[in-house]
Amino acid sequence: MKNTLHILTGLALALTLASCGKKEETKAEGGAAPATAPAVPASDLEEIKLEFPKPMFIGTPVPAELPNLEKADPSKVIKSILVPKGTTNLAKGKTVTSSDTAPIIGELSLVTDGDADGADGSFVELMPGKQWVQIDLGAEANIYKIAMWHYHKQAQAYIDVEVQVSDDPEFKKGVTTLFNSDHDDSSGMGKGSDPAYVETNHGRVIDAKGIKARYVRLWSNGNTSNDMNHYCEVQVYGTPAK
Repeated sequence: MKNTLHILTGLALALTLASCGKKEETKAEGGAAPATAPAVPASDLEEIKLEFPKPMFIGTPVPAELPNLEKADPSKVIKSILVPKGTTNLAKGKTVTSSDTAPIIGELSLVTDGDADGADGSFVELMPGKQWVQIDLGAEANIYKIAMWHYHKQAQAYIDVEVQVSDDPEFKKGVTTLFNSDHDDSSGMGKGSDPAYVETNHGRVIDAKGIKARYVRLWSNGNTSNDMNHYCEVQVYGTPAK
């Protein structure tokens, strides 16, 4: 019981100090810092267990080398998240747009259908090169966690992955970058310090720390197997902004 209390208290403190994080960000127009949700007491947090699809390959194969590729560590897989009570996957069923308006395989709606499976018929494939998908949450929200799954049927890492949020649907102002694995600025959007990683059925969870935004945009620039870009699922955990 004491250990649980310590964990919840620590997480509440982390939410309180969210604005002190070191993640790279582009400040809103005029130099103002991005707005975040108020601090949440430990008693108002709840655990949400993430639902993972079945693994599509066995073991830990190594994809083509990347200088910033992290070493796989199963002990660090995030299987559940602690978030304010009332938090839901706000992205489910929401409208998805993309830089590729006519995907090669699948429909953009697969990105937010709630199914992270990597089997045929469960993912969308975009054209080669630097591409993005964007989710409209419908209204400004307090975003706490983002879980994303690229194609995970084979061992590969996606290149120059960036996750951004904004209240501007064109992402020309008020843009905050929550994740950036572009170590050498090859995409021309600034260097990032986050590692590239091998795709698995566990996906990747990003801490958004209660930032307020309506739109979520995810970038990639091909992968270590080919130049294509794929998404199985993106889940955005948050609450409506007040």
